[in-house]
Amino acid sequence: MKLSKKELFSIPNCLSYLRLIMIPIFIYFYLTAHSLKDYYKAAIIIILSGATDIADGYIARRYGLITELGKLLDPIADKLTQAAIFICLLYRYWSLWPLALLFFVKELSMAVSGIVLLRRGKKLSGAMWFGKLSTLVFYFCMLILLAFPTLPQGIRNIIMLIVAMFLLLAFILYS
Repeated sequence: MKLSKKELFSIPNCLSYLRLIMIPIFIYFYLTAHSLKDYYKAAIIIILSGATDIADGYIARRYGLITELGKLLDPIADKLTQAAIFICLLYRYWSLWPLALLFFVKELSMAVSGIVLLRRGKKLSGAMWFGKLSTLVFYFCMLILLAFPTLPQGIRNIIMLIVAMFLLLAFILYS
């Protein structure tokens, strides 16, 4: 695939690059946090990442700036951001590992399915409403865990159960 400068540097693609750049910054802030203020900084980075994700999609659709590169960059930035959140939260809450495992199995399964479909010459349909809802619930719940590191275990368990239900729903419906 030959990429033009216009495609490489379109506003939506630049926002995806920015999201990719935010990932190691988020990881640094979260893993070096010593105070509640530090955890808030890490959560703000994730909020900014989410805002650029929304802006990226809106601008691409509104102004006809959807590109093949963007179709690749956007989900990669999404999944890498989500993986970074899980990895960081696992550092603090080991009890998240079953949820992280479900996430990684779902994403790996979807990636393999997508590759198989592409090899068979099929066109991928993109994100569906249940996938978007699952992602929204994921970010909302993970932001709570990121910003409030001293939540009681019972509340963390409820949050993890909510995320698991939506991940499972998306996984089943995509399957």
